[in-house]
Amino acid sequence: MELVGQLFPFIILIAIMYFIIIRPQQKQAKAHKAMLASLKKGDKVVTSGGLIVEIKKVEDKFFTIELGKDINVKLTKDAVSRMYEDEA
Repeated sequence: MELVGQLFPFIILIAIMYFIIIRPQQKQAKAHKAMLASLKKGDKVVTSGGLIVEIKKVEDKFFTIELGKDINVKLTKDAVSRMYEDEA
């Protein structure tokens, strides 16, 4: 009985950490993965480096993107930060 009383604060701390830190990160990762799966040719995205680029081709692990006129490069899907939404 005394052992349960000593472990109770640690159990509460772990539960708080789960609901404040771990669970929101899991939800965010799931949403990001769904966003990556929904991207298609013509979508504009923001890379983790801050570049706004247009997707030209979707592959399994890469996107072919257009940086400028006739400048196409491959970008890993992990490097996509978010979709770009025009502010106009």
